[in-house]
Amino acid sequence: MERQLSFSKSMIIIVFILALLFVSIFLLKAEPHLPLLVTTIGTAVLLGMFGFSWKKIESAIIQGIQTAIMPILILMLIGILIAVWMMSGTVPSLLYYGMDYINPNYFAVSALYVTIIVSMFTGSSFTTVSTIGVALMGIALTTGISPTLAAGAIISGACFGDKMSPLSDTTNFAPAVAGISLFTHIRNMAYTTVPALVITTLFFLFAPKGNSIDLSSIKDIKLALQDGFHIHWLTLLSPLAVIACSIKRIPILPTLVVGIVSGLLVTALIQQQTEIDVWFSVMQSGYNSNIANEMVASIVNRGGMQSMMWSVSLILIALSLGGLIQHCGVIEAFFRKLIQPLKRKSSIVLMSGASSIAVNGMTGEQYLSILLPGQMFKDEYNRRGIPAKTLSRTLEDCGTLVNPLIPWGVSGAFFAVTLGVPVIEYAPYATFLWLSPFITFAYALIPRLQRNSLGKDQEISR
Repeated sequence: MERQLSFSKSMIIIVFILALLFVSIFLLKAEPHLPLLVTTIGTAVLLGMFGFSWKKIESAIIQGIQTAIMPILILMLIGILIAVWMMSGTVPSLLYYGMDYINPNYFAVSALYVTIIVSMFTGSSFTTVSTIGVALMGIALTTGISPTLAAGAIISGACFGDKMSPLSDTTNFAPAVAGISLFTHIRNMAYTTVPALVITTLFFLFAPKGNSIDLSSIKDIKLALQDGFHIHWLTLLSPLAVIACSIKRIPILPTLVVGIVSGLLVTALIQQQTEIDVWFSVMQSGYNSNIANEMVASIVNRGGMQSMMWSVSLILIALSLGGLIQHCGVIEAFFRKLIQPLKRKSSIVLMSGASSIAVNGMTGEQYLSILLPGQMFKDEYNRRGIPAKTLSRTLEDCGTLVNPLIPWGVSGAFFAVTLGVPVIEYAPYATFLWLSPFITFAYALIPRLQRNSLGKDQEISR
């Protein structure tokens, strides 16, 4: 018989985790790896003191690591893809053509909607950020636009598709957990998504751009790109192949392999680079050009499987901790106790959203932040007559969109290393990500808003 953890003991563990991570990462400004590792060790020690056997603790850690395998494979393939698309001239061509069509004075809004379009077609924020996002960040750097502002716009747009696209895995996962249809879920999310997108658009439209936008360097940058690569529209076939695979709902791993293989073919045909040993070196360690222009070199000299090892190691440690607190019953013991005294329907919605955010913060995994609160609150929503579509929307707003705001989250770690901007720096500018949960909570707290959006019969009243 498995040992059950009491509420008081689960609370001790959660307070320990949050306090140690907050002090280490936000006050001491430490890289998240060691604080997470120390937290994982401390949590294991506490569980041992509370009567859990080492066999159970070890099993929980292994189960947590097992959930990291797919994100790790995706990250490594994306690192290879970025390097290949640099070598093939794909990203340099996107940079070259993008400078002709994107007005730096409206860059943030342009980046927001370009990434929205791409992410809606691909259903993946990872694919969007690692392809068009990298190119847009290159344009931002070459024109003197704030990297934090650019990253905020790119990530906001990329995550829009991860939330709203019917091709997205989380968009399908949340309604499945809540027990509703996909398109009911998407339609209901419009109540929080549309206001959040409008406010985000206005923010990026009027955000201070500074006086450092330098358009005079664009000519030199385009010349440097032409000197270093054969700029040709055929280099864009590889990203088009990735988008086509995403639209056809081909799984992410084969899709990334298609992008890599097609990129290598473009490298041979357009860039006339056919040495296999060079290909292997680039895929392993990243692309390294001989371009003299320092700005262009800093943009294109990147990628490779090794470039993702910072994120890979972070995810392994974070999901080890996540496995401990999930499979040893810490999360369930804590939130089950908090649900019992709640009397108001609005309180249930608030608690389900807060639970999703808390699971995100403790595990760094957006799927767990949807699955665990969904399982805990589904029956409670049904018992109290709260629409299941409200649960699925709350899970998506507070699960999918909060994960990129957590430095040790799977999405946060990936976005930070891919765009070169730390989570703590881009988070204030990723307005869409934190506006959606805020508006979700507003609907729960203000009955008039709920009545206007869902009708009186579905109001989440007090």
